[in-house]
Amino acid sequence: MTVTPYRVLLVGAGNIARAVHMPAFLELPSDFTVVGAVDADPAAARSFAADFALPHHSTDLAASLSEVRPDLVVIASPPVAHREQVVAALTAGAWVWCEKPPALSLAEYDAMTAAEGEKGPYAPIVFQHRFGSGAEHARALIASGELGAPLVAHCQTTWYRDDAYYAVPWRGKWATEGAGPAMGLGIHQIDLLLELLGDWAEIRAMAGRLARDVETDDVTTATVRFASGALATVVNSALSPRQLSHLRIDLRDATIELNHLYGYGNGDWTYTPAPGVEPGRAAGWASPAEDVPSSHGAQLRSLLADMRAGRRPRASAGDGRRSLELITSMYKAALTGRPVLAGEIGPGDPFYTTLHGSVPGWAPQGSGR
Repeated sequence: MTVTPYRVLLVGAGNIARAVHMPAFLELPSDFTVVGAVDADPAAARSFAADFALPHHSTDLAASLSEVRPDLVVIASPPVAHREQVVAALTAGAWVWCEKPPALSLAEYDAMTAAEGEKGPYAPIVFQHRFGSGAEHARALIASGELGAPLVAHCQTTWYRDDAYYAVPWRGKWATEGAGPAMGLGIHQIDLLLELLGDWAEIRAMAGRLARDVETDDVTTATVRFASGALATVVNSALSPRQLSHLRIDLRDATIELNHLYGYGNGDWTYTPAPGVEPGRAAGWASPAEDVPSSHGAQLRSLLADMRAGRRPRASAGDGRRSLELITSMYKAALTGRPVLAGEIGPGDPFYTTLHGSVPGWAPQGSGR
């Protein structure tokens, strides 16, 4: 890697880049310099560059990669573009930080990671909920065995997205968004569930189109058996007026709960000891003194350390793939009506290349996707 500050190219000049990515980079001015923006809309690229005083803007990613020679490329474009853009950036020798959902299918994700080098560059996914101090604290407690074995979990992303939200041409379509709210909304909470509970073994699920005019779905529910034996329910909804992101894990000696919407701090986590647990022991579960909210900035600082060390970052390769595999398996279970085992979806399986799996009634008519 070059000497910092690392040169950053933003691909996709929409709200997520303006409101989230740029503030994160501006907090680390001695480590990163954003040098340009790329967007399919020339006016969007031009106005983004003007608003943030960037020296470069373009609609052509290949030309920008050659001209700017970035160290890090941020992919904040619609999901349909991720595979091609990530591969192009990696091939040009840049690290990549890609927004969720990482790709439209496991086949696309595997093509992306195949473009990584053995010793980099790497392409982690934006899974910022892992990186808040509350999640890091919970993960350490669970991993240590201090709270006992995990038994039951609930993972809930119940948000509200109206018809106007789905009027955006690429939303609600298999070919451009990949799937419904499990993919576009719930993937962060699912990733956090997997971060805390580890490998899963089996999933059963249902999906519905209940209220929105979409090709995909607007709600999914699932039951997951983890390798540890723990059982979890997973609910993803775009139809819920009282919006909530909720995670609950019942272990032998404690219940961990997280309630928030789009991000959390330490105060959003609670620990309830089981009857008989000594107060002094439970007091040791208190949140850490430093409160690091879940944010792009928290993950970016972790990524910076990995870039400096030249090591593979968290949320890349297989670690970044597991949420997409669970979601893909959720759709296969829901659309086929049968349980799906971890690891069973691979090349040759219709769900490997598209999450509707060409199932009649779900696959778009006359479409190859």
